[in-house]
Formats: sequence, C-alpha cells, structure tokens
Amino acid sequence: MKRDRKKLVSGWLLTVAVMILFCSCSKETDSLPETLEAGSSVENTAPEVPTKEFAAEASRPSEPETIESFPQDEPEETTKEEESEYEWEGRAVIGTDIHYLSRELTDGGSVFQYMVEHGDGKVVTYIEQITDAFLEEVIRQKPDVLILSGDLTLDGEKKSHEELAEKLYTVEEAGIPVVVIPGNHDINNRHAAQYKGEERFPAEFTTPEEFRDIYWDFGYGEAVSEDLTSLSYVYELDEHNWLLMLDTCQYQQKALVGGAISTETYEWIEGQLEDAWDNDRNVIPVAHHNLLDESEIYVDDCTIEHGEQLVYILEDWDVPFFLSGHLHVQHTKRSEDNRGVWEMVTSSLATPACQYGNLVFRSDGSFSYWTKAVDMEQWAKRHERTEEELLNFNKFKEPFLRRVFYNQSYDALQSIAGLTEGQRERMSHLYSELNYHYYQGTAYKIRDNVEKNPDYQLWLGDGSFTVLTDYVQYIVSDAKRDFNRVEGD
Repeated sequence: MKRDRKKLVSGWLLTVAVMILFCSCSKETDSLPETLEAGSSVENTAPEVPTKEFAAEASRPSEPETIESFPQDEPEETTKEEESEYEWEGRAVIGTDIHYLSRELTDGGSVFQYMVEHGDGKVVTYIEQITDAFLEEVIRQKPDVLILSGDLTLDGEKKSHEELAEKLYTVEEAGIPVVVIPGNHDINNRHAAQYKGEERFPAEFTTPEEFRDIYWDFGYGEAVSEDLTSLSYVYELDEHNWLLMLDTCQYQQKALVGGAISTETYEWIEGQLEDAWDNDRNVIPVAHHNLLDESEIYVDDCTIEHGEQLVYILEDWDVPFFLSGHLHVQHTKRSEDNRGVWEMVTSSLATPACQYGNLVFRSDGSFSYWTKAVDMEQWAKRHERTEEELLNFNKFKEPFLRRVFYNQSYDALQSIAGLTEGQRERMSHLYSELNYHYYQGTAYKIRDNVEKNPDYQLWLGDGSFTVLTDYVQYIVSDAKRDFNRVEGD
C-alpha cells in the first residue's frame, strides 16, 4: 500500500455495500465448464484418515529449465547481504491450484486414467512428484514466504489435505513461512473421491473447521486478525508487510464454483486496511478467485461476485497488486489502463507448464512478477527416478496437455450436426494448440497464424456451436502480450 497519502473509505461505500444484495452463485462444482474443472456427484463417507510423512531434500540448486514458451530471463535478484536502493525489499513464491491427491486414494486404474485424460489438463498421475519438486525448489530459493492460494487438493479429500500439510512442514523447517487459503475444491466438496480399478468411490471431505485445524501452522495459528464469517485472515510477514488472505469461497452447504465476499467480510477488510495504515504496514491481498474479469467467458465462475467493490477499496488505498489463481490459465490484467490495481493470476501448478509465480515487492510500491516452471527432469535425476515421463518431463508435458485439450474439443463437437469427421479432427487440433498456448500465457505467439488458418474459420462458423466457440474467439482477441511477467511501478 503506497504511503503518499491516507485515503479513508467513505461512509457511503458501506451504505452501498449493505444495499447490494449478496447473491450466492447457484452453480455447483459439477457444473463447471469443461475448460476449468469437472466432476460427478458422489455420496460422502468418512473413512479413517492417516497421514504420510515426507522429508524434502534441501540440495544444491540446479540450473533452471529452459522452456521455449517461457522466456526465463528473470530479473536480477539481490541477496539479503547486498546493498539495495530501497528501504526494504521482499520476495514471495506463489503456488496455486496444486490439486494434490493422496496416492492412497488411487491405484492408477482405468477410471483414474479416464479422469486424467478427459479432464482439464491436470497431471494428477504425477502430482505428488510435482509437489515434492516444487517444495524443494522453494527451499533452495529461500523466499520470505510461500503463498498457496487455494485448491490445495483435487476435490477436498481430507486425506489429501493432511498429506499435503505434512509436506509443507519441510518448508517451515527450512525457515520459510507458508500461508494458505482454501479454494472452491477444498471445503465441503461432495465430489471428494477415491479411484480404484474401474470404480470411483466416495472419500471423506473436509469441513471449514477441519481445514483451519489442518493448516493451523500455515497461517491461521499466527494470524494477527481473523474474519469471523469466513476463513480470511491477516498474516504479519515482517515489520513492513501484512498478507491479507481472503477466503472468497462459498461452501456453507456444499462447494460452489464461483467466489463471493459477504458484507461482513468487506467491513472486516476495510478495518484491516485502516489498521495497516495505523501500523505503517504495506498490504498484499491474496485470494483464490479473480478480482478482475480475467476470463470474459467464465465471469460467473471465476470473478469474485460484486468484485468491483473490492477493486474500489483497493484502488482507494493505493494497493498496487492482487494475487489469485482458480483460472488455471496464466494471466495478468490491470483494473484501469496505466493505473489501478494489477492482478497476477498464476496458472495451476498441476497443469503444464507446471509453473509458479515469483514476486519481488519493494518499499516504494514497485514490484516484479515472473513465472518459472518446476524442473521435473532435474528432480527426477537427483532422486534416481526410473519413470521415463519424469526423466523426460519436458517432452511429456506438452503432448499430454494437447491431447487432453483435443479430447475436450472433440467430445464437445460430437453433438454438433453438419460437421464431418475430418472437420471435427482439424478443429480439435487447432483448439488444442491454441488452448495450450493460452494456458501458458503465450497465445500471442501464434495469434496471427491461427487467424490465417482455415480451421479457425470453421470455429467461427455461425456462432451456434458450443461455449468453446466463444472461448476460441476470446483467446484470439485476448492474445496481445506475454502474461508471464509484470513490472509494476
């Protein structure tokens, strides 16, 4: 929060907040569009939940992976021992949408494989290995904090939460604080399941109280303030910075996809910003759902309901940026051209390129954000793994994601009359390439070629195909720059 002047949120804003009817999103988790998440209804059971220990190897860092789609010319970093032109400078790593699934909940059978191949691109088969490699990289980098912004588990399985929490202790033991918030998949999710052979069975889901208890040592136990009506809290990172961890999820009865903030929580937020001013603290807000319309196709599912109120509050207090996830797509946007709040949406760690966000924030309000892919190949070599897909992860992940997106498109186009088999196949190939780059935040690289492709004209059609038709056109119109880097002043 820039300190050039104090701005108080005027009384009329509270009046407007009360007048706005708090409308909960009526969609359930299983109605999420294909490009994001999917799941079928299951009954709930409550099996006993053991935990699993994990010991991370804090070994010497290896050379970063070079990925064609991701320029890795990261800004030069100064060590804490080096002189800085700023009064203070902080560093955070942001991981989101891990969608961790305990290995005890699957045998890798046919029903599990179908879920992976016809899902939304999450590499659930190797999610434990991806998580382990990611946490080891965090330990080697030694940031001031690791922020996990929701959807920690595949579908809120209690066993998955407990197993992930055990892994997070290795980061804390290395002297790096970890702070978490829930995502729409994490709490009261009736789709929590285990996958055995050809069957999908219910698994024990997680209540709000259990979530707070499981992650007590990862934010909640050290909160300087907690909201009484949600799992939002404030974490004091250091003498200069507070993390405003916002729970935007709706799970009162069961998990819904969309995000919202209640009037009571808005009042709490304003109080925290006032306290931050009084204590001369910079505020870094974090949420699972998006602050801005990062996807104009899936606004109801992705953008915080009535989020313009939060935008106004953050702009009024000169908060420079906002961190979120949920979309699974790497994307950035500013609330107003050349001014306003920057939002950095970090893509899902579970979805290729399996990357995370890096953030340097400074005393003058400036910041640098960039992404880095987890180096799975180096991790596999260090741990003497034998799986070819891990040892050659860079060759595995792109064809995997393209194949999933091809299946996604082909399945949707099956119901469209008037298309030949060849047209469905060509349209699906184009969709898989375009959506692959969109997820990486690099669709701008192929935009011109896509617009010239005859198969793109098939997608334009008469506009009556599926929601994917609008989605394809939106990707092309939105592909204006690289969304993997932001320099804020």
